[in-house]
Amino acid sequence: MSIDKELLAILCCPETKQAVSLAEESLIQKLNAAVVRGEVKNLAKRPVSSELDGGLIRADRKILYPIRDNIPVMLIEEGIPLEQVR
Repeated sequence: MSIDKELLAILCCPETKQAVSLAEESLIQKLNAAVVRGEVKNLAKRPVSSELDGGLIRADRKILYPIRDNIPVMLIEEGIPLEQVR
């Protein structure tokens, strides 16, 4: 997964305004495995039901914003707390 560097430079967490960076493929694989098992909920407490194409991770590494169909979903309620992924 790649994202335009100029777009990445202007995106930030909509809640805290922290910078975001492209999540490592290994993290996306772990997250997708947990999604398949039904173990992942977003900040709105709704189950994440479809696998991610990628993700943007907040600077403090606590929240990941999904990338779906090559589009970053930068909505607070769609953020995924990473404490769920081991």
